[in-house]
Amino acid sequence: MHDHSMLAPGSPGPLQLLVVVAAVTIAGAYLAAWSRLRRRGDLWSRTRDASFVAGSAIVAAATAPLPVPAFTGHMGVHLGAGMVAPVLLVLARPVTLALRTLQPGRARRALVAVAHSWPVAVLTAPPVAAVLDLGGLWLLYRTGLFAVMHHDPLLGAAVHLHVFATGVLFAYAICQVDPVRHRYGLGSRALVLFLDGTAHAILAKSLYASPPPGHEVATSDLQAGALLMFYGGDLVEVVLAIVLAAEWYRRTGRDRARNVRRNAAEGPHVPPGTGADATPSGRRRAGTPGR
Repeated sequence: MHDHSMLAPGSPGPLQLLVVVAAVTIAGAYLAAWSRLRRRGDLWSRTRDASFVAGSAIVAAATAPLPVPAFTGHMGVHLGAGMVAPVLLVLARPVTLALRTLQPGRARRALVAVAHSWPVAVLTAPPVAAVLDLGGLWLLYRTGLFAVMHHDPLLGAAVHLHVFATGVLFAYAICQVDPVRHRYGLGSRALVLFLDGTAHAILAKSLYASPPPGHEVATSDLQAGALLMFYGGDLVEVVLAIVLAAEWYRRTGRDRARNVRRNAAEGPHVPPGTGADATPSGRRRAGTPGR
């Protein structure tokens, strides 16, 4: 049975250990920042803490071999580290937490500068993030790259790192729950999400029919992995759609409340000619003084 962990087959132990240590360290830093907010008396959702810890745990677990067929296991790692974990990490709002935790000074200004820089703005633009995310997957599974990475541990690690990083970029671009330089409209993000999901489903269906070039896979293993990619990807995309729907609901509620307050402040509006001193034809009664 081939290794189908986040790292390529035969990867040296230190690489796997490095991923685990990095995931644990980042999760620990997030929890330390949350603890600092709590001691200061600031509110921060425990759900976000759980989301970030769960995302970090999935990344760490992706380095371990799974007791399932090779391609199916690889696809499980792809879904976990490339789709599920990025969404969980992004929804935890780590940039917002860092900005609320850091004191005014050089570190905080540097973080704001990076978040609002034009390279980050380009990378997190929904169309760009989608192309980087799905383009990399099509290149991986529809060229000989998948077969080559199984014989080159460092290339395999680089490929999985790319899958994870572009997954984070895509989730960040669609959700936009952290500060961004340019906030795209809900309609444009929903369209990109739909097109991305369509391309992901087409790729999964193509894998169901034929394996990656140059890589021999048992038919049952191939089809099970393709089905996992198809339905698992749909589930993650539904979660992202729910995030967009929730944002639309909140925005609509705020706009409605703002209109109600504005109307209450302006008082009732009486159209000209419809007051109590107007006749049915709209003319004033005789003897009624004008304004």
